Amino acid sequence: MAATAVRYLRSVGAPTTAAAPASASSPAAASAPPRPVLRAVRDDERAPLDPAEFRAVLGHFASGVTIITAPGGPEPAGFACQSFASLSLDPPLVAFMVGRTSTTWPRIARAGVFCVNILGAGQGALCRGFAVSGGDKFAGVSYGPAPATGSPRLAEVPAWIDSTIQAVHTGGDHLIVVGRVEALGTDPDAARTGPLLFHRGTFGHFRP
Repeated sequence: MAATAVRYLRSVGAPTTAAAPASASSPAAASAPPRPVLRAVRDDERAPLDPAEFRAVLGHFASGVTIITAPGGPEPAGFACQSFASLSLDPPLVAFMVGRTSTTWPRIARAGVFCVNILGAGQGALCRGFAVSGGDKFAGVSYGPAPATGSPRLAEVPAWIDSTIQAVHTGGDHLIVVGRVEALGTDPDAARTGPLLFHRGTFGHFRP
C-alpha cells in the first residue's frame, strides 16, 4: 500500500520524502515556527461516540449507489460503493471512499484506473452481488470495456464515469481515492427508471 501511494505522489509531482532540516544557524531555521510535539491520542481524549449511533445518524443521509470496477488482472475487480461524489469540474475529478481493509481495493490500485457505474432503481440485486466479499462477482453480469481505461462498464446502468487514479489520501479507517475523468456517458433508456437510493440500511428509488 505504501509503495502504491508513493507512485501516486510521484505521478502528480508531489514530494515523497521530507525535506532535509535546516541547520540551526540558517535563516530558514531562524524564521521557521517551532515544530509541534507529536504524541498518541489518549483514550480519555477520544470523542464519546458510539459506533452504532454514528451509523444510525449518518444513515439518515440518502445517497446514490455505484459499483466501482477495474480490470483487476486475469479477472476484473469491483465492489459496491455508496461513498462517491463529484469533486471538481476543472479539471474533471471524482472521488470515492473505500475501507482500508478492502480486499478489492489493492487490485483496483494496481490497475490505476476505474469505472464508476451509477445504478438504477431496479439494480438492487446487482448491488448486493457486488457488496459481498470474495466469489466471482461478475458471474452472469453483462459488461463491456469502458472506452478510455478498459474498466468494466456494466450493462444497463443509467450512467458511467471512466477514470484514472490521480491521488489517494488517508481518511481514518478509509482511503479517499481521487480520479480524473477520461470519459463518461449515460443510457437514456436505463435512466428513465430513476436512480437506486440507499437510506437507513435499505434501498429505495426516486421517480423523475
